[in-house]
Amino acid sequence: MTRPPLPVPGSSNVPAPSASRPQWQQAAIAISAFVVGLYVLEFVDMILGNRLDGGGVEPRTLDGLWGVAFAPVLHYGWGHLVANTIPLLVLGFFVMLSGIGRGLAATGIIWLVGGLGVWLTGGSGTLHLGASVLIFGWLTYLITRGLFTRHFGQLALGVVVLFLYGGMLWGVLPSQPGVSWEGHLFGAVGGVVAAWVLASDVRAARAAKPVTQ
Repeated sequence: MTRPPLPVPGSSNVPAPSASRPQWQQAAIAISAFVVGLYVLEFVDMILGNRLDGGGVEPRTLDGLWGVAFAPVLHYGWGHLVANTIPLLVLGFFVMLSGIGRGLAATGIIWLVGGLGVWLTGGSGTLHLGASVLIFGWLTYLITRGLFTRHFGQLALGVVVLFLYGGMLWGVLPSQPGVSWEGHLFGAVGGVVAAWVLASDVRAARAAKPVTQ
């Protein structure tokens, strides 16, 4: 029979806090909370008679510039939101899986580049909204990230994502009326920019390695 260790003077006897959640759980919670928030917002929009839909990006207008901030969380009705839900959950989960902070940074870059690109190039008198800008940005971010970091796991994931969702990239071209191909295009551009910017630490570490003869 062994006795429990005696308390050490000057130390706290409070049990150590339990470890944080695994990264995959954090990623799942983060993206699920975001999507649930989109549904809550769409419900509020329905109650208000779709008045929130006017908060999208209206190209080259001062008021429409506010849409850069709000457009990705607004949708033209339930059908629009439902169509975006699965890609948001899948791609968003993989983006957040590498770390919530890094995932949010990538999302912020995509959000800004996508919104400003639409505001600068979209057709006059049009209104652009929807989370597709994030979907296309997350897609290209995941596909290209491994090319900049030269990380095998990220390269492998990029190949899988390209296989599953690569066909969506045709959406960056003008297609059916009423679909914001500009949002798709500049969201995708934002994803590549985010992948390049967030790999800067890896590139710097690689450049700092001494060259051996």
